[in-house]
Amino acid sequence: MIRTGEVAWYATGRFYLATDQSLVDVGYFVHLQGIGGSLFVDDAIGEGSAHFTFAAQPFTATSFANGALKLGVDAVGGFGVYLQREPCGTFDDPTSFAKGERIATFERVSVVVGTTVGSAVTLNAFSARLVSSAPFAFHGKTYDFAELLPHGITQWGTASPDPIAPPPAGYTTVVPFVGSAIRVG
Repeated sequence: MIRTGEVAWYATGRFYLATDQSLVDVGYFVHLQGIGGSLFVDDAIGEGSAHFTFAAQPFTATSFANGALKLGVDAVGGFGVYLQREPCGTFDDPTSFAKGERIATFERVSVVVGTTVGSAVTLNAFSARLVSSAPFAFHGKTYDFAELLPHGITQWGTASPDPIAPPPAGYTTVVPFVGSAIRVG
């Protein structure tokens, strides 16, 4: 059982800015507290071997500045958590992270504010409530996010200051990030 205020997960992924100016973030979980066994095929940490992935619904962001601070406000939105029994995630195809069994859906409870200082890293924080979940079996045990994180999470994220090359079509900018979440009570 995860107690309130304890680390719930560590996740890593990428933000994708599409040609229509919508954003999406996808990735995988490096750690999910309360779930036993390796989260990766052959313990090889990476998107292609990750059993647990996430994918956000497309959203938009508004940018503005306050002196040297660059701020971005993301609209309220949701994201799904997926169990990929046969991992197939690849950052070359962001839709691959939404494959498999959808085992949980979270909804951000307010807008997300991201802050960049100069050309340094971008930081953000958000809370998300669990809005649905389904029991799932993994390594011989049954789990349910309704038991693990019944009230949701608060996550702090750090994004790279340096965009990387986008996949071949549909995206103009890609930025890697990492997030750490705690269980809310």
